[in-house]
Amino acid sequence: MFRELADMNKDKQTEEGTPVSVKIRERLQAANKRFHANDNIADFIEPGELELMLDEVQEKMQTVLDSMVIDTTNDHNTRATARRVAKMYVNEVFRGRYVHQPAITEFPNAEHLNELMIVGPITVRSACSHHLCPVMGKIWIGVLPNKNTNVIGLSKYARLVDWIMGRPQIQEEAIIQLADLIMNKTRPDGLAVVMEASHFCMSWRGVREMDSKMLNSVMRGAFLTNSELRREFLSLIAARK
Repeated sequence: MFRELADMNKDKQTEEGTPVSVKIRERLQAANKRFHANDNIADFIEPGELELMLDEVQEKMQTVLDSMVIDTTNDHNTRATARRVAKMYVNEVFRGRYVHQPAITEFPNAEHLNELMIVGPITVRSACSHHLCPVMGKIWIGVLPNKNTNVIGLSKYARLVDWIMGRPQIQEEAIIQLADLIMNKTRPDGLAVVMEASHFCMSWRGVREMDSKMLNSVMRGAFLTNSELRREFLSLIAARK
């Protein structure tokens, strides 16, 4: 059934001409825009094209299963696997590539708050762009506001984390993307982001080391220049791990 659906969708795309992935890629190239694994390309996807992309990924995933000599016709466990994997990639784990940034309501700092604020731990669900293996962990965000800082709701930090992390990437680049986004949104005097994560590309394959984690940080503004503020932030999150 699912193979027939893929064939029907392939015929539909053939009738319409170029596959949707090629159309989107051509738009990006015409605009001289990068489309690396951790880039958001939502501006170049037209209404209805994500569904066509889903069909295309399903079709190509089916060929991967066929090449691995998996009998998806008679194996009831894998009969719908190509579709499930396509939906997982496009609609779930890599969704941050294909949809626009979540709406974030910003408020003026009416009370002129200027004390350290920490949000976290926020759950990280991402994937390594080298092997597409899961990256699971936590993020802590420290903000030192000023009177001109835009205040955003606590839940919005989690939404921004989910949007940035919902792409294939490496941890070192992901945390910088997140810091850049929050700095632009809130314009604080200082920003600190710490991420700790387990990488399945190391625990599930390769050396199969189960206990190692990667921990890194990005410090901006006052957190970079004020060692006391930096120590306060790091000691507070350490006490809550």
